[in-house]
Amino acid sequence: MEKVTIKGYIRENGSVGIRNHVAIIPVDDLSNSAAVAVSRIIRDTIALPHPYGRLQFGKDLDLLFHILSGTGANPNVAGAIVIGIEDNWAHKVADKIAETGKPVEVFPIEGNGDLRVIEKASRKAKEFVQYASEKQRTEVDLSSIVVSIKCGESDTTSGLASNPATGYAVDKLIDYGATILFGETSELTGAEDIVANRIPDPTLREKFMKIYKEYVSFIESQGVDLLGSQPTEGNIKGGLSTIEEKALGNIQKLGTKPITCVLDYLDPLPSGSSRLCFVNTSSAAAEAVTLFAAKGSVLHLFTTGQGNVVGHPIIPVIKISANPKTVTTMAEHIDVDVSDLLQLKVSLKEAGERIFNYALRVMNGRLTSAEVLQHDEFSPIKLYISA
Repeated sequence: MEKVTIKGYIRENGSVGIRNHVAIIPVDDLSNSAAVAVSRIIRDTIALPHPYGRLQFGKDLDLLFHILSGTGANPNVAGAIVIGIEDNWAHKVADKIAETGKPVEVFPIEGNGDLRVIEKASRKAKEFVQYASEKQRTEVDLSSIVVSIKCGESDTTSGLASNPATGYAVDKLIDYGATILFGETSELTGAEDIVANRIPDPTLREKFMKIYKEYVSFIESQGVDLLGSQPTEGNIKGGLSTIEEKALGNIQKLGTKPITCVLDYLDPLPSGSSRLCFVNTSSAAAEAVTLFAAKGSVLHLFTTGQGNVVGHPIIPVIKISANPKTVTTMAEHIDVDVSDLLQLKVSLKEAGERIFNYALRVMNGRLTSAEVLQHDEFSPIKLYISA
């Protein structure tokens, strides 16, 4: 194959990002106001408000810390400010970010109050932004890049065109050494055996099936009819009447490579060679993209049929659609139109190359529609009720 390179930001630990953010991370819901205030004062900072953190416990709390610290550690982040109501939890998040070698600073609100914290954090954020502004893009190959994939508001056009075209791009990215993350655990129902059979390592295959069965068993234990949630109302409107139909279209975007990595919620992404990696995630768009970013994804490929508009504050989200109506009525949200594949005007390879080449443009700095439209959905996953 011909050599393909991009220009990315090489971080202190050797990871490569394609954006250069300074993140303002509130550890809990009480710190959102101060974090947002800093982002309004200091240009080129991004606050990540969320509703969680107080009185969480166990695996649920560990997952919140994993997501907050993972987001700060993401290669698209040059530096991070961590604000918390008290300093112990804030330091727990910041210390994990600091392991990457990037600058990070903690500002507790207790004993200081919002106004002092906003002033001190703003002064430090100003330093971080100026530090980040001198970072230069450097030529790297695709083996340093982690990409995630998901679909949302899927319809019949997703499984027939946009997902298979994305699968072609996924195969090509892996051939060039990139790592690809996928998840949507409950949305694999009806295709879970197909996914399992693509995992050559029996131990990993068993781990995948254990994760899948535990997830689905919990849903079934609630004794509810998920029709309207899985498939969603949008899925049903688009012609997907069962979760099995949805799943069989969903897995088309996985391409053809073996699955060599299986991660539960708290498992870190292993370093090393390229891989196709399953991550246990919610099927909710914002929750899944948020967890993928915390695992290290720097770019997300998102296929949509009826028109999902999700974005993320840290990683660019590329919207891909094959629905002729959606690409017209929601044109401002769609980055890659592959509706001509559905109409058999182009080949699968041509549509896949279109997605692959657009991904390269975004890696090199082109803003996605979601970025320009300020779709900054940050949604940590919550597992339990609070104490």
